[in-house]
Amino acid sequence: MSKINTLEDLNKAGKRGLATLIPSGTKIMVGMATSGIASGAQDVYHALDREIRERRLDIILSRTGSMGMDCMEPLVDVLEPGKPRLAYGKITAKKAPTLLEQIAKGTIETIKPFYRMDEEESIILGKSKRYGDGSVPAYLKEIPTIKEIPFYAKQVKIATRNCGLIDPESIDEYIAKGGYSGLYKAITGMKPEAIIKEVIASGLRGRGGGGFPAGIKWKTCREAKGDVKYVICNGDEGDPGAYMDRSVMEGDPHSVIEGMIIGAFAIGSHDGYIYVRNEYPLAVANLGKAIEKAREYGLLGKNIFNSGFDFDIRISKGAGAFVCGESTALMASLEGAAGEPRAKYIHTVEHGLWNRPSNLNNVETWANVPAILTRGGKWFAGIGAQNSTGTKVFSVVGKINNIGLVEVPMGTPLKDIVYDIGGGVPHGRKFKAVQTGGPSGGCIPEKLIDLRVDFDELWKAGSMMGSGGMIVMDDRTCMVDIARYFIEFLESESCGKCIPCREGVRRMRDILEDICAGKGQAGDVELLETMSQAIIDGSLCALGGSAPNPVLSTIRYFRDEYDAHIKEGRCPAGVCKALIKYSVDSETCTGCGMCVKVCPTGAARGEKKQPHVIDEATCTRCGACLESCKFDAINVK
Repeated sequence: MSKINTLEDLNKAGKRGLATLIPSGTKIMVGMATSGIASGAQDVYHALDREIRERRLDIILSRTGSMGMDCMEPLVDVLEPGKPRLAYGKITAKKAPTLLEQIAKGTIETIKPFYRMDEEESIILGKSKRYGDGSVPAYLKEIPTIKEIPFYAKQVKIATRNCGLIDPESIDEYIAKGGYSGLYKAITGMKPEAIIKEVIASGLRGRGGGGFPAGIKWKTCREAKGDVKYVICNGDEGDPGAYMDRSVMEGDPHSVIEGMIIGAFAIGSHDGYIYVRNEYPLAVANLGKAIEKAREYGLLGKNIFNSGFDFDIRISKGAGAFVCGESTALMASLEGAAGEPRAKYIHTVEHGLWNRPSNLNNVETWANVPAILTRGGKWFAGIGAQNSTGTKVFSVVGKINNIGLVEVPMGTPLKDIVYDIGGGVPHGRKFKAVQTGGPSGGCIPEKLIDLRVDFDELWKAGSMMGSGGMIVMDDRTCMVDIARYFIEFLESESCGKCIPCREGVRRMRDILEDICAGKGQAGDVELLETMSQAIIDGSLCALGGSAPNPVLSTIRYFRDEYDAHIKEGRCPAGVCKALIKYSVDSETCTGCGMCVKVCPTGAARGEKKQPHVIDEATCTRCGACLESCKFDAINVK
């Protein structure tokens, strides 16, 4: 394939991409991100491929990324000439032949789509292309549009604009969606200072957790002394339950690459690195293929767009250390050293990788850059909140009906995310709290459900934005145990370089374990608060400095649970094994025997169709009976 040197070359590639993006014939797309594969998408793809080949059907079969609604995976999209794009959820390999027969007959009677898209939109170009002549067949009008699905209705997709809509291995489809037009505009028509000014005007803040203004960081790095400068993408996503960056790298790798090239041109860098954890094999593979294609097209390498500007990217795989999400620890790992942070006063924009000026942003930040360059900083600044512009991608997991990845304008009320997009808490349970910002974040209680989610409001509430993890909890969650869990995680992930983090977090874990085990003492809570402040003040990096957040936020909003554990010897949520016991409500129990089947120690006993009992002496409080009982007959006290 010839290199892209001019706007005409770029447009030609875009036309090729449009021909596969919206082909003249039938096309089936299978969501093949990690979330889809984990649900069986690989089997679905192979089953469809086999059936299409055996039946000699004129159907294009394609892979795509995740549309975010992971609770509906495996997700299969069908695009037929003159019809809307139809999305089918929870497709299995066994359903593949039926789906193909249904397509041939032109019906939706056997397997119903759960939404339709009437046109292929591009948020970057502000354009759309209708499927066919734009009319919707009568039998499809009963299928809601994507914006009528509560999960998608309030979302605005910028960073994830192409995920689930394009084949991540097709550079042409990315270009057809407006890809590399921002790069062309920047390199051929703007000076580096003007690009930085545009990013500053956008108000874009780093999406990796710190929230530092991206444009100011770029400006400082450009002005730093030194001929050699580096651009780095942080793809080391280590928060439990977080997978925002992974989805972008898997589903739209070129958006990250384009953003990095634009940033490199603005800063004056010729060398870039993408640091990805080795546990993300699909992200590594898709990024590698995208980099090779970009080189083949001349968008990476020498003399990009005949501008005289040279830039290339290499991938570096990390070993999964949580601390390497911190910028200086990440750079130490890139250099081949142990992933340990440096003192806070050393700024990486001046003394970063190999002690040279280095600009590091995370995946989501870089993915936003092409859209900002194409549509302007003012456009981006018009979305979101005053000091937190644009959108934010969150992974919404835990006790929530619609588990998945969402992208909403900054300032969206937490209530909208939990109830409208997330569909509320399963089984009619009461919403209790949501933990944001990863292990170093805080727990926001139900009374703050109307909180507007942005950098400043989360900080005021005792939490943080972090990279975007959001774990929802119901009334069966013990907040003391939650604090213990995250402190235990942070203790194991601490690099151990500084004493406040290494010893302080370990001692906090000891105290929390004692409280959960019924060994808490008067003054433990106050001691935790005092230690927290010492760790915050004395730690070397942000991991230690924010480590006490889970403890401080749970003490702030759920002090009564700490008191119940210490003073009353009970766990209100019925979680801490040393402080609870299980029993059977004889009036509610139907004698179905399910508890007997799942009990690992034989503590649950009883005759069929007669009320059962639980032997406290042999019960291990594993909770298997509680989870399996369909009649809520298990009491926890």
